[in-house]
Amino acid sequence: MRHLEIKSKKLTTDLFTGEYHSAFKGKGMSFKEVREYAAGDDIRFIDWNVSARFGHPYSKVFEEERELTVMMLVDVSASSLFGTLQSTKKELAIEIAAVIAFSAVNNADKVGVILYSDKIEKYIPPRKGKNHALYIVRALLSVDSEHKRTDLGMAVKYFKNTTRQRSIAFILSDFIDTNYHHALRVSGNKHDIIGVKLYDRMDRYLPDVGMLRIEDAETGAQQWVDTGSELVRYEYEKEFFRQTDYAKEAFKKAGADLLHVKTDEDYVKVLRRFFISRNKK
Repeated sequence: MRHLEIKSKKLTTDLFTGEYHSAFKGKGMSFKEVREYAAGDDIRFIDWNVSARFGHPYSKVFEEERELTVMMLVDVSASSLFGTLQSTKKELAIEIAAVIAFSAVNNADKVGVILYSDKIEKYIPPRKGKNHALYIVRALLSVDSEHKRTDLGMAVKYFKNTTRQRSIAFILSDFIDTNYHHALRVSGNKHDIIGVKLYDRMDRYLPDVGMLRIEDAETGAQQWVDTGSELVRYEYEKEFFRQTDYAKEAFKKAGADLLHVKTDEDYVKVLRRFFISRNKK
């Protein structure tokens, strides 16, 4: 817990504070005060009533309504426990979620989390503050999913029904699931949704190690597979791309962004590129 807190806060302070702030805009601009007109001020913001009263021009000053609500939907189904390189997908999701949480609270934004499998495992409503971010990280580290399967469509519907105001939603999952496109599209009409697809090298590549008995982590189904067969390895990789293409199409139709992060990849670079690209848009 302490290690993750230190690492997340350092990344947030050193790398993400400016990029995060610029990438996600507030609700609009609100009036702050009036001050004497200065060269270069936009003449559209001159307060003519105040100017007439004092005999020289005054300008209205506005500030960004910064407060945002950030929700994280984190997949804690059995497939998230898989990983053959630096970390499991769940461990990677926890690190990324911690960085997002601290980035949000550092910018005085609210942050909450939905941990899901094929049911809602835990819901933490969005709030502000460092202690709340720490509470979220503790929940991420301690969650022990009661169910093994995945139902992203259910989780997105739950998010839509519990989050009334427009929010930024990060979905952290391997997206080994189907039939979530409709729920995603409905939520995308109101919320700013960003998917983060987490995957391991062996989600895509099946090693050539001869006959191998494999088990589906979510259903428990077992079968023997001849990994020495080029056709078997090809079909395995093709299934990975089928799932990836489904996710890409679903997020595209929802008007949402989709990032890809491998378990041995530097997620910091991926997030920074995304924040910077959002800022340019």
